[in-house]
Amino acid sequence: MSIKCIIIDDEPLAVNVIKNYLNQIDNFELLETFNNAIDGLSFMNDNAVDLIFLDINMPILDGLSFIKSLEKRPIIIITSAYKEFAAETYDLDVLDYLVKPISFPRFVKSVNKVNKILSVSKTVQNETLDKPFIFIKLEKKRMKKLYLDELLVVECLKDYLKLITTTENYIIHQTLGSFTDGLPVDKFLRIHRSFTISLDKIDMIEGNSVEVGGMRYVIGRTYAKNVKPIILNTATL
Repeated sequence: MSIKCIIIDDEPLAVNVIKNYLNQIDNFELLETFNNAIDGLSFMNDNAVDLIFLDINMPILDGLSFIKSLEKRPIIIITSAYKEFAAETYDLDVLDYLVKPISFPRFVKSVNKVNKILSVSKTVQNETLDKPFIFIKLEKKRMKKLYLDELLVVECLKDYLKLITTTENYIIHQTLGSFTDGLPVDKFLRIHRSFTISLDKIDMIEGNSVEVGGMRYVIGRTYAKNVKPIILNTATL
């Protein structure tokens, strides 16, 4: 993964130092350098930027005002000759504060933080992309993405279904049979004419009932013969 970065600093010598340091580190791509924040802001409107090396004392727009003006902030590392601004940056979600002149070991320590944050973020994104989901139709033609690992129980309410999830409940207009048919058969099981449950979320089996999400659900008489072996077999896998 190439980390796209820019430098905003009105000191040519400081810019060259950071450029030289970046050339010695893998997976950092320097897109552009700017001697003022206005030009940097204009560039960011049209280009994706992961990281900014930002000076504070600059003409037209200072670094702190620049940060406050950003609606969506990339990772920011301050590069300044003045230590006294460090405290003010704590509330601005700045990753690091490098005081000039910046040594290479200190620079490496800072960019390693960037690598760690973006690596964790990428892992979370990939895990989310890999999670199976369905879209459910809510009122006013709204479609809601529902991750299947959040679905606990589907309860039939005559012509409607109540979807009980780990976060909130939803009411949709659909039959239990057609909804259950659209779920993975190895993850969900109809146990009653009124209930379909998530096999992974069963906390307890007692007699002809199961507990899911702290609630007890009865296994229907006509379902018991087939349902219990499936539940018990799933528990031993």
